[in-house]
Amino acid sequence: MLTNIFSFSVLLVLAAALLDIIANLLLAKSNGFKRKFVGFTALFFVAVAFWFLSIAVKELDLAVAYALWGCFGILGTSLSGWALLGQRMHKSAFLGIALLMCGIVLLRI
Repeated sequence: MLTNIFSFSVLLVLAAALLDIIANLLLAKSNGFKRKFVGFTALFFVAVAFWFLSIAVKELDLAVAYALWGCFGILGTSLSGWALLGQRMHKSAFLGIALLMCGIVLLRI
């Protein structure tokens, strides 16, 4: 079971989610693409994230890979926006994050 949880494909999905989080933060910093280099860098990170995801789905079911990528991307983007960009999160948002984490665990069992 541990090899199933920590497979290379899952690591690729996590890397794709991290790249997606970085891309989202860069988009916020691009000021609506007024800072073109930052905006295009964000697009590059999204492209690499999709490439990693495409490799991961060779071994993982698409639904599982996409759900993991989406959940970790949402989780990381929300927490990064809160911690790094000073965006506000209601207390209920933290409950939603906890539910996302429970969903990820249930998905991989």
